[in-house]
Amino acid sequence: MASAQKNLSDYSTNNLIDISDKVFAIIVSEWNEEVTGSLYNGAVQTLLSHGAKQEHIVKVDVPGSFELSLGAQKLAQRDDVDAVICLGCVIQGETRHFDFICDAVAQGVTNVSLKYDKPVIFGVLTPETQKQAMDRAGGKHGNKGDEAAITAVKMLAL
Repeated sequence: MASAQKNLSDYSTNNLIDISDKVFAIIVSEWNEEVTGSLYNGAVQTLLSHGAKQEHIVKVDVPGSFELSLGAQKLAQRDDVDAVICLGCVIQGETRHFDFICDAVAQGVTNVSLKYDKPVIFGVLTPETQKQAMDRAGGKHGNKGDEAAITAVKMLAL
């Protein structure tokens, strides 16, 4: 596995823009809250460390990952929001529910981004186990929330 020995949250800081006047909406799934809370904290810390203002970070909770797309759409349509970050975690179970949810969320987030022509970032973990999720939410493989935040910043530079 490519991630077995790697912090997946390492990123380049080349070509970052000034984000001190940018507004970021972060939509967070309440399902798997231990994981999504860590993702949120990582995203916020990354935004702040690159110049975002705390008052320019808007958090909205939704019940689960499936609801991230509608939450993203509600915030992406706002003129005062520059980028939307969607954070969730869908852990593989014994049914095909996992496949349907992950596919729907990925499509929904993509569609919102294209519809509103602004960055809408997919920061949804799709691990097989709770341990894998925690390893990617501030554990040994970094924090996917960091990655989602820096992706939003970089996409604003386009």
